[in-house]
Amino acid sequence: MLVVVFLALIALTDGAGSGLAAWLPTLGVGAVLATWRSQRCTWPARLVPFLPVAVAAALTASVCIPTAPTTRRYPPALPFVTTQHWSLTTGSRVAVYHYPPAHPSPRHPTPLVYLNGGPVRGISVLDHRFLQLLARQGYDVYAYEQPGGGRSDLLPMGQYTISRSVSDLAAFVDRLNKGKVDILGFSSGGAVLTRALTDPSVAARLHRAIIAEPGPMDGPTAHIAGHKGRQSARGLAPAPTVPRSTYVPRHAVAFGLMRLGLLSPDTGLIGQAEGDNAFTAADLGSDTASAYCARDAHRIPAEDTAQNFSFSPAASLRIQQTVKDSPSIASQLRQPRTPAMLMIAECSSQIRQWETTVLANDPAIQRTQNMPGVGHHMWNGLDDNNERAAAVITAFLQDKPAPLPNYPTRDEIPTFLRDHK
Repeated sequence: MLVVVFLALIALTDGAGSGLAAWLPTLGVGAVLATWRSQRCTWPARLVPFLPVAVAAALTASVCIPTAPTTRRYPPALPFVTTQHWSLTTGSRVAVYHYPPAHPSPRHPTPLVYLNGGPVRGISVLDHRFLQLLARQGYDVYAYEQPGGGRSDLLPMGQYTISRSVSDLAAFVDRLNKGKVDILGFSSGGAVLTRALTDPSVAARLHRAIIAEPGPMDGPTAHIAGHKGRQSARGLAPAPTVPRSTYVPRHAVAFGLMRLGLLSPDTGLIGQAEGDNAFTAADLGSDTASAYCARDAHRIPAEDTAQNFSFSPAASLRIQQTVKDSPSIASQLRQPRTPAMLMIAECSSQIRQWETTVLANDPAIQRTQNMPGVGHHMWNGLDDNNERAAAVITAFLQDKPAPLPNYPTRDEIPTFLRDHK
């Protein structure tokens, strides 16, 4: 009962004082009840009512004591690429990676910028390898980790918004100072790119846009109840064998209540830096499996190293909430500005209507490429998946014929959804 009271007070106080604002009243209530019950007992039986109070106090105290550093610890430098740090006009300080075009491939004149998913997550080693592949095909590739992710600096929690993500993209292109750029936005990065296309001042900086497996673009889209692609490996892949941060009571309570909406991302229970330091790739085990087809359940590659992995659960939830709270952007998206391509996966773990809503409302989307045999993480290093994804991307950027049929088209959306493709 005392544990339940403690959890209720944690939610009511939003974890104030690292949980002490809930722990002290809980301990006080327990002590009063134990004292009342002990009055009916003779010595030494009077001590018995205090035993469950002591156990409950120890269990709940473990939620209040930090078990990870409370100052942000950034991943060490990668051995194969230099990490630069750029200060943007928005106030964000982001980690930047540059893969110049490799010879002897012809150099493409327009830089290519990669927006990774997350939304506040470091760029995985698997993604870095794919960016290297694009560079070997002659592209001048830049990528940056959004504030709070990877080696980028943290922001105050209130500044994590989808609008800030769009502003950071515009500021990054300005800081790059190479004219218009091509953008590849993946997952939540695809949602940022979609919203950027609705802002004339930002869209003017973009040459071509590739929206790959996008998340919901606005509030109405986020609340759509729909189906996903073909069966993913979620529930089929072996469970991670490495420890999870959620095995620790403090993190289990903090992350669990945040996910349920009972704690705010800016909770006083666990700070942003501590949450970032504690969270591990194993905590995303089922989400990682959902990014692969069922047929690949027992050969899912290691997407990242433990040293490079970085994810900010609180900041990610905060940005996702600002998407859910945002009004429709459909009318702004209908103003064609930037040539675009939509990439969707056969075994997508994204709600299909998140993807088809973008297709239905953006007349500048020139082609859709439905990638067979892959899940949400389309360039995953398995078989020739990286090469096939790169072929689709480079064909569009060079305005060459698409390797795959243009499917679904806007007219085919109703049939595509009805057939649960």
